[in-house]
Amino acid sequence: MLFKVNGQTVYCYTGGKAYNPVLPTLVFIHGAQNDHSVWGLQTRYLAHHGFNVLAVDLPGHGRSKGQALTSVEQMADWLLALLDVAGIAQATLIGHSMGSLIALESCFKANSRVSKLIMVGTAYPMKVSDTLLNAARDEEQTAIDMVNIWSHTSIAHKPSCPGPGFYVMGVSQRLMQRISAINPDKVFYTDFAACNAYANGEAAAQSVSCPSLFILGKKDMMTPAKASLTLSKAIANSQQKIIDNCGHSLMSEQADQVLTAIHDFVKA
Repeated sequence: MLFKVNGQTVYCYTGGKAYNPVLPTLVFIHGAQNDHSVWGLQTRYLAHHGFNVLAVDLPGHGRSKGQALTSVEQMADWLLALLDVAGIAQATLIGHSMGSLIALESCFKANSRVSKLIMVGTAYPMKVSDTLLNAARDEEQTAIDMVNIWSHTSIAHKPSCPGPGFYVMGVSQRLMQRISAINPDKVFYTDFAACNAYANGEAAAQSVSCPSLFILGKKDMMTPAKASLTLSKAIANSQQKIIDNCGHSLMSEQADQVLTAIHDFVKA
């Protein structure tokens, strides 16, 4: 589905169902160098089981036009503008990695508009090493390779992968390469720099009043579970789900467990 936000076309995936803002809305926000498709398995199920689903492509990612935004704060402002355009007064925000910071900052900026908050593969501060930042700026394919290796627990994902012939690592790598092909303006570096610079996480977490859930991979090397403690301790009404045998690419490595955690939390 297409919207216009700040004069630019924005794409949101609705899970194969017609957009219906009358239903409770779940907004899914992807991470760095990704797009809406990382949520494909979760969004499709939830859209067919009683929810209005919007999985966004951030500006400069996927099918959304415009330049990639340079700070988490700008991305949160953009997300709230999208909710205005879509006619959504209140929604559950579900973000992965960089997307989790966007969801958190959106909650800080407009607390009353967030009914529930789900942060997947999150950390604060979400610091990015100089080696990875420099690779994203100067040797993007090297950065893609590094992140793809660090985001997965294994090169073979049976039986956790969602279907026969589904190559978890290959799909992840190809998506990141596709983002580079669509937008050659060093999106990976822009995204990483935004994560690295974000400094409002603890204050934002302290302002959260809605029910919140952390979904974390036990073997996550990009955002280790312990790196979320600053946020989880600051949010009064929060729960935590640790998924075994899972790295940073939680939605594909352990698709069913992530779906169950989201579904049970939003239905509660």
